[in-house]
Amino acid sequence: MAIKGQINNYIKSQTELKQNEMRELHHLIMQVMPECKLWFFDGKDDKGKIVSNPNIGYGLLNKKNADGKTREFYQIGLRANTTGISIYIIGLTDKTYLPNTYGKTIGKASVTGYCIKFKTLKDININTLLLAIKDGVEQTK
Repeated sequence: MAIKGQINNYIKSQTELKQNEMRELHHLIMQVMPECKLWFFDGKDDKGKIVSNPNIGYGLLNKKNADGKTREFYQIGLRANTTGISIYIIGLTDKTYLPNTYGKTIGKASVTGYCIKFKTLKDININTLLLAIKDGVEQTK
């Protein structure tokens, strides 16, 4: 199945509230990154074992693995979780940057070195989230 179909199926598999919010976030991220490469990770490793929640990826980052080999990965990730939604900004080298820059202004969210996690969109400042995404994309070009 094509990636866009996998993304649509993943979004449709969520509760109605999460479906609406993930569609809105997907649309907003695509406005920020209109020509980006889309990814879908079903959460399974090469052997079919579930290792993570499924997630949608945006952009292209050349990331070094622990073994020193470079592989392609996405810059921005979108994932539903049991308590809400997570946005991942992959590749930031300063793990204090996101919490120090956006943690106080984003609203009711947990902000770590690469993740912004919130229960619902109404809990956060969407403009601040979009600034963090744009900033992360710029830093990881």
